Amino acid sequence: MQAQKCRAITSLSAFGAAVCLAAAAASPVFAQQKSGDATKQIVGMWKLQSVTNTKDGVTKAGSSFGPTPAGRLVFSASGNYVSFNTNPNLPKIASGNRASGTADENKAIVQGSIGGMGTYTISPDGKTLTMRQESGSFPNRNGQEEKRPLSISGDEMKYTTAATVGGTSELIYQRMK
Repeated sequence: MQAQKCRAITSLSAFGAAVCLAAAAASPVFAQQKSGDATKQIVGMWKLQSVTNTKDGVTKAGSSFGPTPAGRLVFSASGNYVSFNTNPNLPKIASGNRASGTADENKAIVQGSIGGMGTYTISPDGKTLTMRQESGSFPNRNGQEEKRPLSISGDEMKYTTAATVGGTSELIYQRMK
């Protein structure tokens, strides 16, 4: 009788372990990010949370867009994107006419904001975001293809890109609901 109880407990333990392993494998925590998953996960509107720039070995948070950056990044299911990031404390143009800002006003606005639109793809392993800018406020990127290391975890997206101010920038976005 004792031997039967031991076999029953062992069988239940093995079954329980198999159920736990199957549940863990299906869990997003243990799942490896794949292109199909990342492509589905990326679609929607994202709010910029932080930007960290690294240049010449020095890392600095909030350099271009200030300590509380404002930005949106929208990815469509059809492979298009639009992006706009800015420092929420840009100066107002005293004349009220954006075509007649002063040199200092124009400089602050150009250095504190960037926008672009184009198309995107996700690599087969889901770890690289490729963006092709069609048009944007930094025209050096127009017509260029940029590959950016990508990670999406729940409602947080992070990627690194060549910074338009030199060095690299890590941007973190939060999904908007």
